[in-house]
Amino acid sequence: MVIYYLIPKVNYLRPKTKEECLKLINELRDFKVLAGGTDLVVDLKIGRFRVKNLVDISRLPELRFIKNEERQLRIGACVTLQELLESKVVKEKLPVLYEAIDSMASWQIRNLATIGGNLCNASPAADTAPPLYVLNAKLVLESVNGARVVNVEEFFLGPRKTALKPNEILTEIIIPYPQGKAGMKFIKLGRRTSFTLSVVAVAALVNVEDRVFKDVRIALNSVAPTPVRARSVESRLVGKEVSLSNIYEASKYVLNDIKPISDVRASAEYRREMSIVLTKDA
Repeated sequence: MVIYYLIPKVNYLRPKTKEECLKLINELRDFKVLAGGTDLVVDLKIGRFRVKNLVDISRLPELRFIKNEERQLRIGACVTLQELLESKVVKEKLPVLYEAIDSMASWQIRNLATIGGNLCNASPAADTAPPLYVLNAKLVLESVNGARVVNVEEFFLGPRKTALKPNEILTEIIIPYPQGKAGMKFIKLGRRTSFTLSVVAVAALVNVEDRVFKDVRIALNSVAPTPVRARSVESRLVGKEVSLSNIYEASKYVLNDIKPISDVRASAEYRREMSIVLTKDA
């Protein structure tokens, strides 16, 4: 038996410029923004919500850029995951983000899915979030009233809830390049080895001087209503000598920072155990 899902009738709107887009969504009341559509179209088909208007921003030139600046990388919200995966600067300067994207979906989906869409969907399992957390990324949110910049950690309010106002869109991600000789790693645990949602994923960024932890940033997804920083672990490593015993001991404190649930992918207890293991390994 084959079940066909059809998208309910909607008004499809495609502004040609960012300015036109901002004016349009300021006037609309019942709408969703369409970028890659890899999550949104599925949600519409299965009836998760209904909407009268779809505003397609995928072809806005102002949202499709990768700019390598001296101290930071600027990424337009509608840059696809595959474009980031093929970016030399992302692979060389931000390997933790590269590794996360490389673990996501198939190349067919990555050719459609955008980094902005992955963030705005606000899934607790968003794989781009932990790397952006440890990289201290900032997000540019724009409306007809102007632009504002928020830290990526302030953007996620809960499952499928963000700090976006009704007339705002995410236009840009700003990632400062890590200073010093920072080591970075992304580790993902899923039910399959590829093309899978995270059961737990961990991103880490570490700076070491004279065998002492000078800066430690750790973030996880799929273990709380939003992606989270493991600040309890970070605070117990900074200033300590680099040793396996210190890492193993500090990793246990990740339990202070997470609130996992049981679902079809894993139990809460399994997520707690794996959070310790992946934090230690990262």
